[in-house]
Amino acid sequence: RLISFAIEMKITEKSTAFVWLFLFLLSATPVWSRRSQSSLSEQTTSKTGNVIAQRVFIGGASRSLAQAVLYPVDAMRTLAQTRDGRTLADLGTKTLTKGCLTTSSFALFQGAVQFGIFGACRGRVGPVVASALGAAGSCLVSVPQEVIKQRLVTGVYSSFRNAVKTIYQQEGIPGFYSSWKPTMTRNVPFVIITFTTQDFFKRKRLESKTTIQPGEEQELSFTENIAFGVLSALVAGIVTNPVDVVKTRMMTQAASNAVPYTSALNCALTILKKEGPQKFYAGFKQRSVYMCGLWGITFALNGHFNKKITDGQKLEAKQTR
Repeated sequence: RLISFAIEMKITEKSTAFVWLFLFLLSATPVWSRRSQSSLSEQTTSKTGNVIAQRVFIGGASRSLAQAVLYPVDAMRTLAQTRDGRTLADLGTKTLTKGCLTTSSFALFQGAVQFGIFGACRGRVGPVVASALGAAGSCLVSVPQEVIKQRLVTGVYSSFRNAVKTIYQQEGIPGFYSSWKPTMTRNVPFVIITFTTQDFFKRKRLESKTTIQPGEEQELSFTENIAFGVLSALVAGIVTNPVDVVKTRMMTQAASNAVPYTSALNCALTILKKEGPQKFYAGFKQRSVYMCGLWGITFALNGHFNKKITDGQKLEAKQTR
């Protein structure tokens, strides 16, 4: 129903951009309870809920902004991994930004789900399980985003609206989740490695700072968050690139005249037999630039804005004393 409504409303990239901007402005403004008759406990609950909502939104907005900035690099990665080796000479430079605003708006919700689940579960089940749950949950949003984005980049569809309409009419809802298995096989270990590695670097760095300046509350700097995000994503990218190639091939089969793969396993075996094991690292350079930049920016922005919230809470606590 939502998809049908979106098609009927003729959603375009410009309108999506306005919605994206509106959500940012709306969520960036704290909405505190103004009822003078409310009790102290109700006010505390309201503020806690607002802080949680803001932190979740910050995770999503950070991811969305980073993805939009680095979109052209990801488009190059997609082209490098296609079966028939399509290039910018075939599709034109416009393909580098095709669907950028619309598909990046998906990342707002993808990042919100990832950081929201991770933050809520980390203290109870640890960073490994929490990151796995966050990755699995975010696939509800990330898989449709990847399907639409990669088919736009490879020229299968002319626009976001045309992609959504055609997929829905020809394949139904399952069409938006084609190749979900290789996508999850890539996403879950990638996010686990990225989050746990970043968490490890963060913990070690904070311990080092505490040793140098005992008794003071320590936090990572903006630069340190970028560095740890880049290193974490690089480690995860090395491990998961082969699955990323399989995922891209499965999602962009419509752009090739070759005999379709029957499954992810058939795709992997065909690549290994006909193109050699080195093909599993096709697009690795482009993906490394994209993912390292994406997670470096995401962790840095997330840490920066969460610090602003924490500082605001401390200031408010002092004023109420």
